[in-house]
Amino acid sequence: MASTIIGGKHRVENVALTESSFRNVCLGGARFDDVNLAGAIFHDVNLAGARFADVNLSGVEITNANLAGMKINGILVTDLLEAYRP
Repeated sequence: MASTIIGGKHRVENVALTESSFRNVCLGGARFDDVNLAGAIFHDVNLAGARFADVNLSGVEITNANLAGMKINGILVTDLLEAYRP
């Protein structure tokens, strides 16, 4: 399916984009407020420097991720994993 969205800045509000597909898309600097991504799948996604606040991460599964510098509540995740693993 060809894209119907042209490049540039866009503001989208009160829209259902359920089962949409985004491929080779740059959303750097984008802001997401009150967005439902439940059940979304992220593959080969660059979230370096992203910030998450007031998020529901219940049931989230992360595999094959570069966690260097990632913090949860100010604690480095790599330190947490090192302390957890025997």
